Amino acid sequence: MMRFDTLIGEFDKTLRVIAGVAAASRDNPAAQEPEHVLTDADKRHSAGLMRVNHVGEVCAQALYDSQGHFTRNEVLKQQFRQAGREEEDHLAWTAERLRELGSHPSLLNPLWYAGAYALGVVAAKMGDARSLGFVVETERQVEAHLASHLERLPLQDGKSRAIVEQMRIDEIDHGAKAQAMGAAETPAIVQKAMQAMAKVMTTTAYYL
Repeated sequence: MMRFDTLIGEFDKTLRVIAGVAAASRDNPAAQEPEHVLTDADKRHSAGLMRVNHVGEVCAQALYDSQGHFTRNEVLKQQFRQAGREEEDHLAWTAERLRELGSHPSLLNPLWYAGAYALGVVAAKMGDARSLGFVVETERQVEAHLASHLERLPLQDGKSRAIVEQMRIDEIDHGAKAQAMGAAETPAIVQKAMQAMAKVMTTTAYYL
């Protein structure tokens, strides 16, 4: 059973994640990029894509927290904790960029978080190898999604592009580490289901 003070701490973290309140441990990669003037249309487009990326980080927090809670492997717990900390940097960076673009996080963040947490619990309950395999497949899909955003973001929006590029690098690293720790192959049908769920999330979060 989780201690009461630990439970309160986890609840507080969940609220902060959902609200988009996060503190980065690394410098924002966009800090050295100049802020170019964007058209209203480009601003809305960048904001929509960065809102999708912010939702992805909300889900990452839920996934890593749940998988970390439900494994008994202390080494794996530490890996989930470290990856989650780096994903929190992404959460802070995307939230800051949304504010700079005059926009806001997804209104459906509580739903995204709850759904991702449930998926993390299911993955963890299937055993460490399957849980790690879920990480590998998730990070593979996220990396592809971020690469597509680098193609879709306005060329003059160097700040958003710098953030997305660093996120992409980190996601590749997280997937590689999970693979090295003994990840099992995720069944094709599960991969397809994950892609379908991600499509619903990204399409909705772009607007909401």
